[in-house]
Amino acid sequence: MDLRKNPNEQPNWKGIWVFAEQRDGIIQSVAFELLSEAKNLARTLSCEVSAVLLGDEKIEVDPLFEYGVDKVYVAAHPELKNYLTAPYTSTLAEMVNTYKPEIFLIGATTIGRDLAARLAIRINCGLTADCTGLAIDPEKKILQQTRPAFGGNIMATIISPNHRPQMATVRPKVFKKIKIQKQKEKNVIKFSPVIKGEDLLVKILETIKDESVKVNLQEAEIIVSGGRGICDQKNFKMIEDLASALGGAVGASRATVDAGWISAHHQVGQTGKTVAPKLYIACGIAGKIQHLAGMQGAETIVAINKDPDAPIFKVATYGIVGDCLEIVPALIRKVKELRI
Repeated sequence: MDLRKNPNEQPNWKGIWVFAEQRDGIIQSVAFELLSEAKNLARTLSCEVSAVLLGDEKIEVDPLFEYGVDKVYVAAHPELKNYLTAPYTSTLAEMVNTYKPEIFLIGATTIGRDLAARLAIRINCGLTADCTGLAIDPEKKILQQTRPAFGGNIMATIISPNHRPQMATVRPKVFKKIKIQKQKEKNVIKFSPVIKGEDLLVKILETIKDESVKVNLQEAEIIVSGGRGICDQKNFKMIEDLASALGGAVGASRATVDAGWISAHHQVGQTGKTVAPKLYIACGIAGKIQHLAGMQGAETIVAINKDPDAPIFKVATYGIVGDCLEIVPALIRKVKELRI
């Protein structure tokens, strides 16, 4: 009998897990964001929040306790130093079946998306991808997972009432990471994974980093983005100049990426990156819902567009109605003057 088919008969499935994604031994920011949100969810469920960390013997756990985690489950093995789908999936499946978390949250990164899909199949549970909101049903005490659907035209709230754990991937920068003032006692549970030969059919021979990506868009505090309103690929030079003058990064709409004006590394939106900078300047971007889904968490939004009815103005802190080909160069000159 599979008890996961009836949540009312699952007294042993408890707690919230967050996958602490690491790359080159550095825990990724999305893990801290999810831990902060998990603490909010845990208050309603009156349960513990745990992080799950996979890596080699040198992996560092201390940063996780700065965000209020109750426990850290660590699986250390030489084959887990770098991410590979098969060994990570088999290890996490074994851990889930051993410790039985009620909820499992994973960042919707390239690694997280690959891992979550494979893991959900392996442990026979549901998965909601690319969530932008999480909540607990106050009556049924189950996870409500909200994500854009039908091209971002509606927001769907999805539940997984019949299987455990309830799994969701969440985009980076959806939630804010919040450190706690007083760290808890460091409760680390070590798990010894069994890595089988069949999990090692793929080997990493070499890692080649893309040197063309100078700035991590999702970590940038200032972003200047260009849309079709800049009229020509060559005009991305002025977007780059304004970003450089402000000490920020260059973003782009999907339309400009699809047109081949700039690489996909710069794309902001539902099918690109979700960002939450202190300042976001949208140049010639109409503001369709797919783009807004990726940047409306910015603290201050400045929109420059010739169309006074452009949707971007509805979310903008400051709006400038005019030709960005005239306004952006003027902004660059002014910023440079103020810095002299």
